[in-house]
Amino acid sequence: MATTEAISHVFDDRNIRWYNLGDFKHFVFAMLDVDVSQKIVDFVLKFPANEKIFLHRHLALTNTLVVQGEHRLYEPNGKLKEVRPVGSYTSSPPGDPHQEGAGDGGGVVFYSVRGKDGVLFEVLDDNLQVIGALSLEDFANAYKEQKGV
Repeated sequence: MATTEAISHVFDDRNIRWYNLGDFKHFVFAMLDVDVSQKIVDFVLKFPANEKIFLHRHLALTNTLVVQGEHRLYEPNGKLKEVRPVGSYTSSPPGDPHQEGAGDGGGVVFYSVRGKDGVLFEVLDDNLQVIGALSLEDFANAYKEQKGV
């Protein structure tokens, strides 16, 4: 049986134009595609080192692939819940409130959100109360804006 030697590559994002999402801190994003008829939203987030984004809850199936660095998930109280290393693929149903971020080297994570009209993510305060939402329409509008459509 032949063996192959693992080769490590660095993800080159120089050709990606990163955008801020409103006033949200500690990440930039790039829309890749939105298929409203199929209810699929694909985007990439880039996290700086050792920061956490806003507290939120996913309301639709979300598939992720860690492209660079690591993807960290935190409990609402800030306690580290899970570390996903580069190359990790995860398919997660709607779930619990959490924060996300990256480790020492930052991180890039691909997201594919699937199969839901309306609200895809709820933005929460420290008391787990909903203070905002991100919908399929919001992502479709961001896609149009980023692509100049």
